[in-house]
Amino acid sequence: MGRLINGPNGPFIGKAGSYIGYVVNGVGYIKGNYRRRTKAPTEDEAFNREKFAVAQRYLRPLINYVRPGFKGYNPRFQGFAAAKSYLMRNALKVIDRKIVIDPALVKICFGNLHLPDNIKCEFQEPNLMRVSWDPSGIGASDQAMVLFHNSEAGHPYGNVYGNYRKSGEENILVENSHGTTLHGYLAFITEDRSRQSDTVYLGKFEF
Repeated sequence: MGRLINGPNGPFIGKAGSYIGYVVNGVGYIKGNYRRRTKAPTEDEAFNREKFAVAQRYLRPLINYVRPGFKGYNPRFQGFAAAKSYLMRNALKVIDRKIVIDPALVKICFGNLHLPDNIKCEFQEPNLMRVSWDPSGIGASDQAMVLFHNSEAGHPYGNVYGNYRKSGEENILVENSHGTTLHGYLAFITEDRSRQSDTVYLGKFEF
């Protein structure tokens, strides 16, 4: 039995006959009951499923970043789903039927909040990554979102809500044993979480 929202003219949630109603981001949807598929997937369908799975595995460790980072991305979807959609369209490539993700094209944040000038990133031994920027200008209370991602191990290092823009820097402790590769990212998000900037790729760091 479905449950009406906002009266008889509003969307409903639940099952009504052969239909299922649900609401995503305030928008009502309706679909037919799920029917179990008996046919095996085609080669192309199986390959598309694998691309979806690769994107899912890559972003899963970054869920705490991309949820606020892709807030308001689209009226229909945002957060993790939006980040995965962006990755699949822009950072996922197929080379000789091998699925590859280009970390330089991955985004952890999407928006139009202005970025500071003179963004720099440097490694300071033994295991400190220092990210700096020009602290002048508007948005002094914006917070830095800083990430160093070991994509092979699926391990993130950083702060979702780091130092304020006015501080001019953020220092992140990382694990950098021999053979480790880290990919760095920087973005900014307002203190009230209403807006966020685009992502800056800080580079690839090999140890």
